Amino acid sequence: MIRFGYADTPFGQIHYASCGTGEPVLLLHQTPRSWDEYREVLPLLGRTRRAVAMDTLGFGNSARPPDHSIETYAAGVLALMDALDLPRAAVAGHHTGGVVAVETAARAPERVTALVLSSTPLIDPEGRRRRAGRPSIDAVREHADGSHLGDLWSRRAPYYPWPLLTRFVRDALTVLPEVERGHEAVAAYRMEERVGLVRCPVLCVGATDDPFAFPELERLTAALPHSTQAVVKGGVIPLEHQAEEFAALVQEFLDTRSGQAG
Repeated sequence: MIRFGYADTPFGQIHYASCGTGEPVLLLHQTPRSWDEYREVLPLLGRTRRAVAMDTLGFGNSARPPDHSIETYAAGVLALMDALDLPRAAVAGHHTGGVVAVETAARAPERVTALVLSSTPLIDPEGRRRRAGRPSIDAVREHADGSHLGDLWSRRAPYYPWPLLTRFVRDALTVLPEVERGHEAVAAYRMEERVGLVRCPVLCVGATDDPFAFPELERLTAALPHSTQAVVKGGVIPLEHQAEEFAALVQEFLDTRSGQAG
């Protein structure tokens, strides 16, 4: 059973969903999603662990942050861990969530036991240069006739199967007009200055049919110490489409780390 809660933090309340008991794993979503991206994953990981999927600050039902930056999002992750009395946890993130996971592990290496980075870009000078001239991904202008709903739909339709697209649009509408702020935070992040601070084991997961993140898998893996990689064949941008494969990879990776630690 998935349970929901709000945690009081210095940033305001952070909304989260959780499932299961045991060693904790914290799940971070992509922009502009919410905990719902892990709806199918939570019960799978919850069979053997305490799986917690949070709404990043400024998204879903969590409080609005003082600024939209990867650093502030990561501070929100640590604040939630404090509120839930989690001294240490594994952290898994998808797309933007993976970038936030890197910063979380960099700023508090003693608290992150393992990282799973799913379809996570490497934001170094080359990555920032590519994003500098890129058009907005989800930013749409609201119109009284509701045509912006169609705009949101059509922008993501090439990459999302339609049942999942409904869930995406719902999350995007929740954060209008700031739907693009997470992407902007990623584009400004200086990951090359932070990856060397990561001390825990890392699993980099690539989805072969994600045209944006998959080409960066090798560069990301090479940039991170203590990292290995795995590939989901046929995996796409929405993580829900590969929930079982993703959960199995996370479970195997964390089980292996626990066995080595023991």
